[in-house]
Amino acid sequence: MENITDGTWDTLSVQLNEKILQTLEEMKFTYMTPVQSACIPLFMNNKDVAAEAVTGSGKTLAFVIPIIELLLKREEKLKKKQVGALVITPTRELALQISEVMGMFIQKFPEFTQILLIGGSNPVEDVEKFKEHGGNIVIATPGRLEDMFRRKSEGLELASAVRSLDVLVLDEADRLLDMGFEASLNSILSYLPKQRRTGLFSATQTQEVEKLVRAGLRNPVRITVKEKGQAASATQKTPARLSNYYTTCRADDKFNHLVAFLRQHKHEKQLVFFSTCACVEYFGRALESLVKKVTIHCIHGKMKNKRSSIFSDFRALKSGILVCTDVMARGIDIPDVNWVLQYDPPSSASAFVHRCGRTARIGNHGNALVFLLPMEEPYVNFLSINQKCPLQKMSAIKDVVDVLPKVKAMALADRAMFDKGMRAFVSYVQAYAKHECSLIFRVKDLDFVSLANGFALLRLPKMPELKGKTFPDFVETTVDTDSIRYKDKNRQKQRQKMLAELKDREKTELPKKNFVKNKAWSKQKCKKERRKKRAAKRKHDEDSDMDEEYMKELLEDTRLLKKLKKGQISEEDFEQQLTNSKQEAGGP
Repeated sequence: MENITDGTWDTLSVQLNEKILQTLEEMKFTYMTPVQSACIPLFMNNKDVAAEAVTGSGKTLAFVIPIIELLLKREEKLKKKQVGALVITPTRELALQISEVMGMFIQKFPEFTQILLIGGSNPVEDVEKFKEHGGNIVIATPGRLEDMFRRKSEGLELASAVRSLDVLVLDEADRLLDMGFEASLNSILSYLPKQRRTGLFSATQTQEVEKLVRAGLRNPVRITVKEKGQAASATQKTPARLSNYYTTCRADDKFNHLVAFLRQHKHEKQLVFFSTCACVEYFGRALESLVKKVTIHCIHGKMKNKRSSIFSDFRALKSGILVCTDVMARGIDIPDVNWVLQYDPPSSASAFVHRCGRTARIGNHGNALVFLLPMEEPYVNFLSINQKCPLQKMSAIKDVVDVLPKVKAMALADRAMFDKGMRAFVSYVQAYAKHECSLIFRVKDLDFVSLANGFALLRLPKMPELKGKTFPDFVETTVDTDSIRYKDKNRQKQRQKMLAELKDREKTELPKKNFVKNKAWSKQKCKKERRKKRAAKRKHDEDSDMDEEYMKELLEDTRLLKKLKKGQISEEDFEQQLTNSKQEAGGP
């Protein structure tokens, strides 16, 4: 522990409350980390703090303990509906985690209540919960908190409740800004009193974070915590006890390598990162079938209510696999993660570091492995220079077998799996096109045939990136993919109903007019008028030999009909004149 600790809690320059020390003992936190020993005394001495520390360095306790200490020192005790401390964090998983740690400490302080305000729950219930129980300590995500300030009409006076605020903490501040919460943060800050202590914690100090420091902190003490020994001298951004590896394999063999690796590490706890939600859905389902006797969970940003329970379940496991997106990359503390596997390199280099930081936390050892395509190997050098994150090449993974035919069989047996595969492929290509490191990750360099084979696709999807290209080397399935049925009987019934409706509509609907695409409506209309004139001219030419007498007769009939309509002649006169004209026309 010598490299990651700064002594025991009794060596701290400020005296901690006895109940806090008891809780630390119960949680088996005997030693402080550098970020804790640096931040806690400053916070408790009423300083604003801007702390930068590597991920997994114990930042949560660095603000949880001072929050409780500062609230205990208040001259005027907080009432039920007065907010004394506010912690804002980017994701609901991180908010849940902070709430859990805070809950352990305030068990011994029944005078304080805390409330969690995060997405995925019913906002009306949150309003009622605050009205009934209050919340001296609020832990929230920016979107939900901003929404709560606007619910005055429902009887929630949050703007009044925060007037008593003593402490504001912005956790993972760089991520808050990455995720586009700047407008929400500015809105929230406008409600808060200027006389307060503010703590800003982040793994990296970006220009945006610097702006936030200037806007929200008054004469802050800046703290940069680096690990002792080699890590400090190299200014490495990943934890010192992390072994960071990479391996290269072709796109059509990448999934086989992943499956082989997971099968060989069944008894360990592993995170597997994919670039998109659709890839998590597809490959997660495939892994459930291919890696037996292992608990596998999937989590991504588009899941709503299920995310919290999945996260809690996985944290409690001793071994298992969590298939996820970058929603799990920042600040999340999952105990005893042995391996972080990056199946897809993330869209930003900083996210690479944060993903790795889910293991080797608080002095523990951990491992990380990224899977790269041969053309992506320059990324290793880029990470070493750009992120101070050196990687070593892993020796070849043994016992790799081809599992892709089994994945194809899954798609043929269930349309849901077929759909997931198509969506995953499209989303992967789109994410690849948006990669921050565009000199290395270029869509034009992708071998689409190899990639589609690696996704075990039965046919190629229709998408802009493939338009106008032919892929003779790609072998499509001989099965008509439209005939693949859903295993779920209700979904299959719905699909059949929808197909029947489409068929009926095609029969009854008039053929659609083919307008010229990408041309102004006025130009289309002019063209239409010209076509009409040409058609009329043709008709006139064809009928030019028509009997002149017949034309005269037709005109006379029309003239008589007009007179009848105007009431200038009676019906008897009309009949009489019509008969006369016919007789005249038929005369010698």
